[in-house]
Amino acid sequence: MLKIHNSLSRKKERFVPIEPGKVRMYVCGMTVYDYCHLGHARVMVVFDMVVRWLRASDYEVTYVRNITDIDDKIIKRAGENGESIRALTDRFIAAMHDDADALGVQRPDHEPRATEYVLPMQKLIGELMGHGLAYKADNEDVCFAVRKFEGYGKLSGKSLDELRAGERVEVAGGKQDPLDFVLWKHARADEPEEVKWASPWGAGRPGWHIECSAMSSELLGAQFDIHGGGADLQFPHHENEIAQSEGAHQCSFVNYWMHNGFVRVDDEKMSKSLGNFFTIRDVLKEYAPEVVRFFILRAHYRSPLNYSDAHLVDARNALSRLYTALRNVPPVPLPVVDWSSPMAARFKVAMDDDFNTAEALSVLFDLAAEANRSQSAEASGLLKELGGVLGLLEQDPTAFLQGGAESAGDDSASVNARIQARIAAKKARNFAEADRIRAELLAEGIALEDTAQGTIWRRA
Repeated sequence: MLKIHNSLSRKKERFVPIEPGKVRMYVCGMTVYDYCHLGHARVMVVFDMVVRWLRASDYEVTYVRNITDIDDKIIKRAGENGESIRALTDRFIAAMHDDADALGVQRPDHEPRATEYVLPMQKLIGELMGHGLAYKADNEDVCFAVRKFEGYGKLSGKSLDELRAGERVEVAGGKQDPLDFVLWKHARADEPEEVKWASPWGAGRPGWHIECSAMSSELLGAQFDIHGGGADLQFPHHENEIAQSEGAHQCSFVNYWMHNGFVRVDDEKMSKSLGNFFTIRDVLKEYAPEVVRFFILRAHYRSPLNYSDAHLVDARNALSRLYTALRNVPPVPLPVVDWSSPMAARFKVAMDDDFNTAEALSVLFDLAAEANRSQSAEASGLLKELGGVLGLLEQDPTAFLQGGAESAGDDSASVNARIQARIAAKKARNFAEADRIRAELLAEGIALEDTAQGTIWRRA
C-alpha cells in the first residue's frame, strides 16, 4: 500500500487515486533563461523516480511537467543578448533536454509551454473575476484578491495575518492588499511586441502563478491526484495555484502535494552570490551522469541534499560496487519481478513508504553482497531489475567501471598495454616491476583486479 507525505496535511496518507488504476500528476518545471542547476536536477530526477515507481506499481500515469517560457527574467535576458524570446527559450529548452536525458530522466507525457496556453489563462482569469476573486488595479494589472478566498494559507500553514505581518512590500499599483498577486500584467511600452497578447483587460501577458493553474487544468482536469515541485515553490507559488484553481473551478484542486528538499553545497545554501552555484553540465564535467542520479536518489526526496565532492566520490564508489557485482556475476534476465520474494518485497515496502529510495538502495547492496557471496545469477538479475526501476544499473558494467565523464581522457589502449607488460613481468618473476606498474596505474586512478578470467581494470 503506497503512502505519500502530503504537504497539505503534513502527514503520510494512503494513496487513493481519483480514478482507480490511473494517476494524473503535474510538476512545476523550469523557467528557461539559463542552464539548469543542481536544484533542477533534483526535481527532475525525484519526480522521474516517482513516475517510474507508480508505473512499476501498475498505475497508468499521465505526467505533465510544464515549461515557463515567458517571465521578467526571460525578457531581460533576451534583451541583454539582443535575441528574440523564442530564440532564447528554444535554446535553453534544448539544453534542458540534453541535461535531463543525460541523467536518465524520461520525458513527461506532456511538456506544455506557457506561451501556448495564454487563452486558457485568460479564460481562468475571467472566471475568477466572475466569482469576485479578481480585480483590475489602478495600474491596469489584474490581481487576485487573497482575502476573498477562504482558506488562503492552508498549504503554507500560515494565516493571512501572519503572512501580512511578514510582508515588507508596500501596497503599490492600486492593490487592495500587499499579498494580492498579479494574474495579468499590463503591457509596458518598453517591452517587445512578442510578449504582448490582446485580452479583455488590455494588451499584456500572464502572471507566473496563473500559468500552472491553466496548464494543469487543461491537461489533467480541474482536480487531479499529485502536484509536485521544489520546497521553494510551496509558498507563494503553490499556495497561489490553489487559490486560483479552487476559486475558478469551485472544487478541490489537488489531492496530494509533494515537495522535494533543498540542495545545499558544503552545508550552505546554493546561490550565485556565495559562489557555490553549479549547473548540471558543470557537475557532469567531473562526474558521470549516473553517479549524479545515484547521489540524488541516495537521499530521501524530502530531506536536504548536501552536494560536495566528497559525497559525489562516495556515490561513485558505491555505485561501482553494484556494477562490480553485475560484472563478476552476470545476471540472468528476469521477465518479471516476483514482488513476493524477500528482497523484492523489502524494496517494495521501502518505495511504498513515501518513496524511501535510501532504504530501497540498501536492498540493492544486500543483493550485490549475496550475488558476490553465492555467485547467484538470480540475485544479480534481481539487482539489475530493481536498479532499473530507479533508472540505475542499465549500462554495461565494464563500460561503466572503465568509463564515465570523469575519465574521458583515459587511454584504454595504454592501460591495456601496461596490463600486458605487468603480466609479462610476473611471468618473468620480476615482481618489483609488476608492483611498480600496478602502483603507477593506481596513482592514475586505475585499479587492477586479478581474477580467474585474467586481469581486469576499473576506475578507482
